[in-house]
Amino acid sequence: MAEADNSRETKEFYLDVPWKAEPFFLKGSNALGWGMQDRLARIFSPRSGRTVMLAIDHGYFQGPTSGLERVDVNIVPLIPFADALMLTRGILRAVIPPTSVKPIVLRASGGPSILKELSNEQIAVEAEDAVRLNVSAMAVQVYIGSEFETQSVHNLTRLVDVGNRFGIPVLGVTAVGRNMTRDAKYLRLACRICAELGAHFVKTYFVEEGFDSVTASCPVPVVMAGGKKVAELDALKLAYAATQQGALGVDMGRNIFQSDAPQAMIQAVRQVVHEKATPEQAFDLYRTLKQERLTAVASAQKV
Repeated sequence: MAEADNSRETKEFYLDVPWKAEPFFLKGSNALGWGMQDRLARIFSPRSGRTVMLAIDHGYFQGPTSGLERVDVNIVPLIPFADALMLTRGILRAVIPPTSVKPIVLRASGGPSILKELSNEQIAVEAEDAVRLNVSAMAVQVYIGSEFETQSVHNLTRLVDVGNRFGIPVLGVTAVGRNMTRDAKYLRLACRICAELGAHFVKTYFVEEGFDSVTASCPVPVVMAGGKKVAELDALKLAYAATQQGALGVDMGRNIFQSDAPQAMIQAVRQVVHEKATPEQAFDLYRTLKQERLTAVASAQKV
């Protein structure tokens, strides 16, 4: 039995202070449940409202991608600098230290390899396994305009139903259909469809013209896909342009782990995304950190 509260101390109930009910900081997410919001707040920084996700899920359809041959050697050292990791459950269980405590965006669709029609995907993860892995979100590819468009859309809706049941957000990843042009018109279509059908955030590509209309017409957060490998300064310019035009972060892979100095590059990307540094400022940081790394390695070899 609880003891009676006989304290003679004066209690303060702050009768003149209304209860606080602050809106959730992410676009289109205020009506979500507490668990959903908590998981999204792990992926997106409540301070900046943005995220730097590290995408290393390429192997699910193209095998050991350059830079991902040894995830334990090349990727694990980058984990402290990422806000979240996007990867498959196989790599998560086999390689990623559970002590890293980084939020996980789990690749939940798959099927064909690069040798087949990529749009012929299915849901590849049971909800219970996502829960066992304590993931912060699940990702599904959506192939608008491709041969198996409807199937991929149904994959999204089924995963959203599962996510809603367990309080796990779903990331809709827009893939470019072979018969569609990668332009703002197409990306507006693909992103809006993902959001309309329940995706809690969307990953898409950057385009030079009209990208702000893509983010403006999507009612949930948009994250920019890193795309193919380009020069470091160009990748920083992409991240800057995308976030200036409404993207709430990036999900970069090859432009980080295929860089000449991956740790320096991911920190430079962070400076653009979270600190709103210019590409030139971030590139100066990249070169400084790269040189410091080279100097440290040279010193260690002399010992």
